[in-house]
Amino acid sequence: MNKNYRYNFALIGLAGYIAPRHLEAIKKNNCNLKCSLDINDSVGFVEKYFPNSYFFTEIGRFDRYIDKISRTKDKINFITICSPNYLHDSHIRLGLRSKSHVICEKPLVINPWNLDAIEKMQREYKKKVYSINQLRLHPSIVKLKNKIDKSKKIYDVEITYITPRGNWYKYSWKGDENKSGGILYNIGIHLFDLINFLFGKIDDSKVNFASENCYSGVIRAKRANIRYFLSIDKNHLNYINKKNLVNPVKILKVDGINIDLSKNFDNLHTLSYKKILDKKGFQINSVRSGIELTYLIKKSKISSPNLDSHPLLRKIR
Repeated sequence: MNKNYRYNFALIGLAGYIAPRHLEAIKKNNCNLKCSLDINDSVGFVEKYFPNSYFFTEIGRFDRYIDKISRTKDKINFITICSPNYLHDSHIRLGLRSKSHVICEKPLVINPWNLDAIEKMQREYKKKVYSINQLRLHPSIVKLKNKIDKSKKIYDVEITYITPRGNWYKYSWKGDENKSGGILYNIGIHLFDLINFLFGKIDDSKVNFASENCYSGVIRAKRANIRYFLSIDKNHLNYINKKNLVNPVKILKVDGINIDLSKNFDNLHTLSYKKILDKKGFQINSVRSGIELTYLIKKSKISSPNLDSHPLLRKIR
């Protein structure tokens, strides 16, 4: 390895929306991208970060290249996964078999029981799998976490998360629930992970509304009663106080105080990588509960809304 770099990386899913954030994080943490893989070749932006990096469109050639250099000083230390959700499980396994640590976008898997096999492989290959749960590192969340940990009260929490998506969404893999898990896994996983992280064990969960574009429900956690409204429908923005809103609404309200999760967001992937490289990243045992909660909500029957439901739900029905 070039002595100017800390570690060598490979990346799967280079053409995806989130990949540039990972490239920036790798570069800013003084690491090198040796190679990347994607079935699509619209990846010219990689030159901005790593102009000498190899690129493959066939997984077999990508795998052979990593194997070839695995016995040299230039071996791959980390494989980053930015592929579609349904491929995460197999790509994590590929990374571990290549004797590399793995960094994977959320969700690590769609089905929580797959985590057991991955944990077994971690022990077998003596490598770690890390999840990018960047909202945990948001300055306002860090401050809130410290406050909660020092208190004993039960908090009243309201989550309003409306992030409209254009027509492209339903034609992409994200719009295919078999490949993405739907909006619960594409977007909701951010929030359900935070609920576990901040407020502890889940005691009860009820879903009051479910569609391909919107979910709303109530969660009882050890330290909070939570109402959530999750949507990708742009029309739902009109039910917020201001009319004709176009920007996403990402509000976590705790005991009446708003935390805007759309701000101070840009550097969180870079910070996530720093934590991982310092051996302080979020591993399976830390993120399992959020994945289990997302799966539970996905499989839940619909309960009739009541006074505990999110106030926006009463407006759209």
